[in-house]
Amino acid sequence: MLRNALFTISILLIVITALSFPDLFREYNGYQTTGLIVPLLMIIMFGMGTSVGIEDFIRVFKMPKSITIGLVCQFSIMPFVAVVLATVSGFPPEIAAGIILVGCSPGGLASNVMAYIAGANLALSLSLTALSTLMAPIMTPLLMSWLAGQHVPIDAFGMFWSITKIVVLPVIAGLVFNHFLHGRFAFIDKAMPRVSMIGIVVIIGIITAAGRENLLTLGFTLLAIVILQNLFGLVIGYAAAKLANMDEASARTIAFEVGMQNSGLASGIAVEMGKVATMGIAPALFSPSMNINGSILASLWKKSSTEKSTSSTT
Repeated sequence: MLRNALFTISILLIVITALSFPDLFREYNGYQTTGLIVPLLMIIMFGMGTSVGIEDFIRVFKMPKSITIGLVCQFSIMPFVAVVLATVSGFPPEIAAGIILVGCSPGGLASNVMAYIAGANLALSLSLTALSTLMAPIMTPLLMSWLAGQHVPIDAFGMFWSITKIVVLPVIAGLVFNHFLHGRFAFIDKAMPRVSMIGIVVIIGIITAAGRENLLTLGFTLLAIVILQNLFGLVIGYAAAKLANMDEASARTIAFEVGMQNSGLASGIAVEMGKVATMGIAPALFSPSMNINGSILASLWKKSSTEKSTSSTT
């Protein structure tokens, strides 16, 4: 819990610093720092692969109903919530497309942390994050072409390759590393979670600096939109799971998986499209928003579970 709080605080501090001193984050000795975003994301995705084992995928076959419901919710609820919010916002096309891009992205690693804190179904959370990530090269370009094509030109194949390069190949490399070399390089196992957190913070700082002018113009309104996007995802995801008669722990998991997107991947796609200062802004704001909201909800659910457990034993 402390690590998650420090992570959220670090994100808030880096956003404030990047807005105040943008030149520190835009280039170094003539090198444009936006070039760091994709390599950092690849390292983060490799770290995700090293934290997942083959047994995590075997779990999928033991809970087909839960996995199916989770994936359907993941690739339906958030994309359409994003379209509604992007439409009513009246933002410029590329900013609106960034909101939709967040909604069309797979589940993020933060959902696993929140599921653990809340006492949700962690096995389901890990499986859904891994599967939605592997499905992203197909689902995200298709959804973006359908839902955001009127805002910006979408190169579906280009996006497919970008996601494959940024996510799938590093995750597979991490899986192979974990399967054959797990435990042989203990320092890597211990370092990767910290490296991932630092990488996300740096990425958000770079994107914030790159899109500073748009943020200062649209910041508070766009922040309100992405907060609503996250909250709607959490609430509707939970409600959908309950309507499907899922148990409480699994419903909490679906809420986090739906509401907490891989905003880092969305940022990487924006970079690959050359639109980091416009499409990349919503993902940059979504990350701290979802971590704050997710932390609060996870803590509340953990408290309610503890109180129920205490009352049942007295």
